[in-house]
Amino acid sequence: MKVSSERIEGCQVALTVEAEPEEMEKALDGAYRRLVNKVAVPGFRKGKAPRALLERHVGKDYLESEALDQLVPELYQQAIEQEDIDIIGHPDMEMVQTDPPIFKATIPVQPVVELGDYHSIRVTPETIKITEENIDEGIENLRKMQTTLEPVEREVQFDDVANIDITATVDDKTVLDREGDSIKLTEDSDVPTPGFAKQIIGMKAGDEKEFTLPFPEDHANEELAGKDCRFKVSISDIKIEVLPELGDEFAKSLGQEIETMDQLREKLAENMRAAAERDVRNKVETEVLEAIANQSKVEFPAILTEHEIDRMANEQMMRFGGMQVEDFLRYRGITEEDFRNELRPTAENRVRNSLVLNKVHEIESIEITDDEISAEIDRVIEEAGEQGEQVRAMFNAPEARDSIRGRLLTEKTLNNLIEMATSGEAEPTPAEASEEEPQTDEPDQQSANEEETTHDEA
Repeated sequence: MKVSSERIEGCQVALTVEAEPEEMEKALDGAYRRLVNKVAVPGFRKGKAPRALLERHVGKDYLESEALDQLVPELYQQAIEQEDIDIIGHPDMEMVQTDPPIFKATIPVQPVVELGDYHSIRVTPETIKITEENIDEGIENLRKMQTTLEPVEREVQFDDVANIDITATVDDKTVLDREGDSIKLTEDSDVPTPGFAKQIIGMKAGDEKEFTLPFPEDHANEELAGKDCRFKVSISDIKIEVLPELGDEFAKSLGQEIETMDQLREKLAENMRAAAERDVRNKVETEVLEAIANQSKVEFPAILTEHEIDRMANEQMMRFGGMQVEDFLRYRGITEEDFRNELRPTAENRVRNSLVLNKVHEIESIEITDDEISAEIDRVIEEAGEQGEQVRAMFNAPEARDSIRGRLLTEKTLNNLIEMATSGEAEPTPAEASEEEPQTDEPDQQSANEEETTHDEA
């Protein structure tokens, strides 16, 4: 076979292979031997028809196709070994011609990562400060979460919650038919359309009303956008939101062994600080990774991005309770291509960051020990509580330990990078450190000469 290969853009290799005549003849003979035992040729028992008659019976093109189905994968495997191509995914194959057989393969290969001077990167974390105003706001949010609804006998006012039966028609077609919808009527509400809440203000329980409002020009449903809608509504009851009184009883109602408002404020401050620390850490992590990526050369094949998009899509479906992608796309009103293009920028960034971190832990010789993996498994099992033994069984598989090893390795590498970036002075790279000459207590030659001259002058 004749082989040529060329590295092309996007971390790919373009491979061209031409089969020798004897290789094709051998493949044709192999195809004949496979087919002759399967195909019934008139006048011959299976396995007994001569090749020429079999070829005439099934057709030359069919026999060649059968031969190439076997020959091309064999020559492809030989070619990548001969050219020492480090493949990481399936190739795109193209049959250029059949006489002589020539095919091309575009092959994704290992990424290229050349890091810059990441030891010089410096990031200053934001200062965390939890104020009394922050705590007051947190307490108010907790109050709103404990809101109760109490019925009132009066006209509807803004910020009331009303139970409403709604029928809506556009061009004599019913587009909405709901009974007992509980709607909070705020001035800026746009549900089901802007201005709806204002029409309800002043109504009482038992009242009915009809009115017309336009749907916005940019309405998500193009069939309704900009069109007038006729609403028919009736009010069954009106309620107001009642916030609990602040005091020790309110603090106790939240559980978590809190007895007083002072304890609640302390707990809130603690939680807010922990959340702020996570936010600061995440921001520093993002800044460090972006800085490393910006000063580095990172090239990878598109197949890695596509695989990451697949993972991200699966993650989203799990967050939607295991929804099928087809149902999700129908709900969103988008195509699969639109969906994948939405995920693509984040997927590319994930792949780039992962490659950078892999290169860093390789350069820094960062490793995870079996003891560290076991300690992490014990921690997860302890957190699982009653399901601990089930979780332990899951971790018996080598794949599970490998998964934990990978996660811990990423965390340790990030910790090292963040420690470097937030420390005072820049540290030398491992290569620079190895090139430094060891310091000794012996005086250098210049000092020795100066000392000798001084003694002579004396």
